[in-house]
Amino acid sequence: MVGRVQNYFNYFTEIEQRFQQRRGSLLMLSTLDWALIETWREAGVPLEAVLRGIDEAFDKHDAKVARTHKRFRKVNGLAWTAQAVMAAAEAAAEAAIGVHTARPEVELGFEPARVAAWLRQNAAAVEPADHATADRLRELAAAVEAQPTRLEDLDRTLTVLEEKLFAAILAAAPESELVELRAQADRELAPYRSRMGALQVRQLQQQFLQKRLLEARRLPRLSLFYMPHT
Repeated sequence: MVGRVQNYFNYFTEIEQRFQQRRGSLLMLSTLDWALIETWREAGVPLEAVLRGIDEAFDKHDAKVARTHKRFRKVNGLAWTAQAVMAAAEAAAEAAIGVHTARPEVELGFEPARVAAWLRQNAAAVEPADHATADRLRELAAAVEAQPTRLEDLDRTLTVLEEKLFAAILAAAPESELVELRAQADRELAPYRSRMGALQVRQLQQQFLQKRLLEARRLPRLSLFYMPHT
């Protein structure tokens, strides 16, 4: 995945900052916005393409305002830029054909001791909900300390564990909770559906549901992407 490891530190924060900068005022991102960023990250959309898409969406908006001299409603959601971001991602993919970039040999902030400590911290948090996942996280922590581990390989394993954990939570969740969360997702998505494809809408709904279910149970995200670097 292009830029998967390199952008661990700044993917979310740089997107949030660029959106706020272009909007011209501070606006905390919503659950829907964070879920959208996660779908971009999981789809391998490079950070540079997301930032370019945000800029292009606002450039068009600003040009329209200047041309018509009319007041338009303030942009209140990152999903408003989704169409431009996907266009920028497609352009970046076409430009990258045949181009090979070197992988960094060392990832600062992902030293074995720090990664192992973070895995054990998540194991303790997950233990009440899923003993097997907690044990597996501790096994991975011991393996990281014992020998060098490829971050990409470790993160694939963590992503699988997270998917299994979410599937168990989803199966045990009350029907009323799931219905309410899906209704909430639909309400928040309504203003932006015309700017997204059907697949992106489904992915966003799923990310929204996953984020809210995990938050409600105070369970951590397991991917290295969510590991703090300070």
